Amino acid sequence: MVKTASTMLPLGTQAPDFSLKNVDGQTVSLSDFKDSKGLLVIFMCNHCPFVIHLREALAAFADEYMAKGLAVVGISANDVATHPDDSPEKMVEEAKSAGYNFPYLYDGTQEVAKAYKAACTPDFFLFDQEQKLVYRGQFDDSRPGNDKAVTGADLKAACDAVIAGDPVTENQKPSIGCNIKWKEGMEPEYFTGQPAV
Repeated sequence: MVKTASTMLPLGTQAPDFSLKNVDGQTVSLSDFKDSKGLLVIFMCNHCPFVIHLREALAAFADEYMAKGLAVVGISANDVATHPDDSPEKMVEEAKSAGYNFPYLYDGTQEVAKAYKAACTPDFFLFDQEQKLVYRGQFDDSRPGNDKAVTGADLKAACDAVIAGDPVTENQKPSIGCNIKWKEGMEPEYFTGQPAV
């Protein structure tokens, strides 16, 4: 694994469009969330130790904030040829086992991940009611093995501000995780695991 940080997409960026298949077989699109108080898009996967580290907290966090009117969507974009544990079939099992009640979508072409400039798992993108980016950064300071409690403090503060209609602090720390597993020869220019071509 390559330990990778968020690209920190510019604040104010309009949410890139998507239309992807959910674990329940239904197609979920960006437009489905136009009436939400905000939208959190999480690039994640099944096997990454950084995602597994947050798994329980993420499920609880999503339930809490969806009840407050925030939309939450998970997207897996990993190459399943090299990482079969992240296949759509395994995503169905993982969503059930982890208690993910939010849509968990599969980005098989990896085009959506590239549109968001997603770099790692987990990578969090929070958009306001107008679907403009107000937060991209970490869940909290906890990482596998650093003995810090998983609190979700950073992301919760940003979500609370969005729900209240308040500005989100621009002092944001990048998320850290495994790099997205790009298809060979299809790596985006911002992927730092190898020289850009």
